[in-house]
Amino acid sequence: MTVSQESHPRYGDSGVIEASAPNHWQQIVTFADGERLLINNTDLDAPSVPFPREQNYPPEYMEAIAQIKEQHRHELERLEQELKIGLQTEAKARAKAQVQEQIQSLQQLFKQQKEENIRLQQRLSEMEGLRKLEIENQQLRQRIQDLENAVQERPQQQWGNTMTQQATKALNKQVKQALEKTIDLRSLAQEPPKENAQECLRLMGMALKNLASAMNNTQALEAAAIILGSEPTPIAIAYRAEQLEMLPQAVSDIRRVLANPGGCTWQEFWAVAQEYEVIKQDYWAELTAQETELITALQKASSQPDTIGLGSIVAHADPYRTLYVERGEVIQDLGDEVIVGWDSWKEQSKKTDRYFRDELRFWQPQ
Repeated sequence: MTVSQESHPRYGDSGVIEASAPNHWQQIVTFADGERLLINNTDLDAPSVPFPREQNYPPEYMEAIAQIKEQHRHELERLEQELKIGLQTEAKARAKAQVQEQIQSLQQLFKQQKEENIRLQQRLSEMEGLRKLEIENQQLRQRIQDLENAVQERPQQQWGNTMTQQATKALNKQVKQALEKTIDLRSLAQEPPKENAQECLRLMGMALKNLASAMNNTQALEAAAIILGSEPTPIAIAYRAEQLEMLPQAVSDIRRVLANPGGCTWQEFWAVAQEYEVIKQDYWAELTAQETELITALQKASSQPDTIGLGSIVAHADPYRTLYVERGEVIQDLGDEVIVGWDSWKEQSKKTDRYFRDELRFWQPQ
């Protein structure tokens, strides 16, 4: 055999194995110069000598090893099958959850679209009524224009008694029907709306707008624009009137959230107020001084870092404590610690307890 490992000192030299191997991974080799060395099998090149690479075991050991290997293989197959089943179950559960979430989203979208369709239908009905009123007004103006042209074209003596009492009654009836579809300014003067002065101004503005449309009166249109606070155009006045129609509901919603028994936060107020941001100046004028001061205080508090102190409404910060969902109030500030009175302890002998600030959190309604 020949030493095939380049890093070996006898690399390239040939020798003969003349003694039994001391182990399964080395050989005793005698070289031509008489030197005998113990060399690893991996360092020798001897294709004719089948060096043992693995340890040989007795037959009974080999059978036991084979059984162990077979059991190990079956165990691996069983574990692999269980893993596949677990992955399939998890994938099915995830897919089911995604489908349920999509169904809920579609149901919510359908509900929103249904509500929007109802609002659009109501709006179309209103627009249809306005269109019919405009057609009647145009017919009335055309009738008046025809009568004026007829008077100008014919001499006074040719008319005689052409305008009979019956014709006069018919014309007056048409004018009365047209005016009944508008808001009567005299009724507003005698008995203003009970809700608020802003609603009275809105109704007066709409009355002047309808009057301007019926009579083609520019001055009435300008007066309506001044009262409603818009540009003196029919489109701008109509848009402004739609905004003011939301005013009573806006004031009601804002007052409701400000009067929350558990206290109102800036986030709760803003969630409602942002829906009426376009008429902020209008609803702000309807609120009382106490309500506007409360809103200002909430806004200032939201811009400052939250610090638990005297008067803070808190709950326990540990989700595993029953007090995590209970409501309490800081009744005494001791510096690093505070004294909290719990609402659920009012009927018990022990009504308060002492905590560090990091043990508490601001209470949020569930």
